[in-house]
Amino acid sequence: MGRKPMEPVQVVKQRRDAALNALVNGVPYIQFLGIQFDRRGDELTAVMPFKEMLIGNPMLPAIHGGATAAFLEMTSIIGLSWSILWEKIESGEIDADTLVAGNMPSLPKTIDFTVDYLRSGLPRDAYARARVNRSGRRYASVHVEAWQDNRGRPFAQATGHFLMPQSDG
Repeated sequence: MGRKPMEPVQVVKQRRDAALNALVNGVPYIQFLGIQFDRRGDELTAVMPFKEMLIGNPMLPAIHGGATAAFLEMTSIIGLSWSILWEKIESGEIDADTLVAGNMPSLPKTIDFTVDYLRSGLPRDAYARARVNRSGRRYASVHVEAWQDNRGRPFAQATGHFLMPQSDG
């Protein structure tokens, strides 16, 4: 009767990927570091491809602690934002095409961010995943881990607290 026809899976996937890319491309520092996000369903893995400019100590060589912290923080912010957007896209509250058109909601603001450097980041690609521990209307807590060759051996981890953007209304 009034039912909308089901969209092909590929169309839905492309729309979700385009919404994620719009979110990521809205943060210039992510572009500077070259961080990319691989989406599988609602799960994101951040990838920071190795670049020589990331080296802080050429004697080891090791990835600079600031680059590591930024990678973890950007992964946390995008992971938290995506978890909220994903729910709103799935429920139909937000149209992914609207996001792609540039109507992005504000990002969460960092309240504090504590990094644990567990070992040197080697001169190779790094990966990270964020886990949202709590996400309320005003505040969120996120844990993130970064690894290189072995997910079970992270080289850094962090916990961050974020002020959630307030929606108008």
